[in-house]
Amino acid sequence: MPKIALVTTRVARPTDEDLAPLEQALAAQGAQVSIVDWDDSAIDWSGFDLSVLRSCWDYTDRIVEFLAWAGRISGQTCLLNPFEVVRWNTDKHYLAELAKKDVAIVPSAFVEPGDDAASALHAFLQDHPDCAEIVIKPAIGAGSRDTQRHGRGRTDAATAHIARLLDAGRSVLLQPYLDRVDEAGETALIHFDGQFSHAIRKGPLLRPDEGPTTELYATEQIDPREASADELELAARVLAALPFANLPAYARVDLIRADDGTPVLLELELTEPSLFFDHAAGSAQRFATCLLAHCRSEGQG
Repeated sequence: MPKIALVTTRVARPTDEDLAPLEQALAAQGAQVSIVDWDDSAIDWSGFDLSVLRSCWDYTDRIVEFLAWAGRISGQTCLLNPFEVVRWNTDKHYLAELAKKDVAIVPSAFVEPGDDAASALHAFLQDHPDCAEIVIKPAIGAGSRDTQRHGRGRTDAATAHIARLLDAGRSVLLQPYLDRVDEAGETALIHFDGQFSHAIRKGPLLRPDEGPTTELYATEQIDPREASADELELAARVLAALPFANLPAYARVDLIRADDGTPVLLELELTEPSLFFDHAAGSAQRFATCLLAHCRSEGQG
């Protein structure tokens, strides 16, 4: 009987809607499942055949500690996704790397600690003269925390937002706000071992000039969605561009539509994404099958 840890954190347990259906699907296929907190020092990680990152949603506030933990337990258990994937994906500088491989992304510029906030904003607005609004977010962040949408003319507020993140030693990502998201929302395409499983629609999250959420993550409006051919094509291109020998066990590719209607990558979630099992019948069972295949592969290795 394979022993599998589904890894979360105490503050996320009440709202992680994926945990229960995945636990049930794994148990139905013969696994012994434990739901554990990543920062629980009493856990013996060597007792698990597989440790699956699911809702470690406080990691952005504890990134050094989290990455040190993930690297350490990788020597004790099979971590999914692997540490090298987690280390790469927790910093949104990966967008620049994917853009160099001809992946269509939301136009992105990074501001680094030590840079001047006002100068960086001015340069970005000059580079994007047609964008009426911009999005400012930390390069290491999740759940829309510390993320805000600013009108082009509100440079004082936008500069202060950038400066606040820089002063905290955080890199900053600047992107134009693409208006089509207001009507079409985002499409999240979920893949298991590189195979498309299902898609959902996220309604628009950011309101004009509304401050960042103070919760663990911003409230989302989720509905099932049929992925279009061009979305599936871009998602496949994104996964093919990853700098790893093997495709990740789970991946969520978040896309929105550019002004010309073509899909572009907003974010690639390989660390702890919600997978929205409740919106796609059979998806928890598909993921459970994927995870048990990794258990068998690890055992044979």
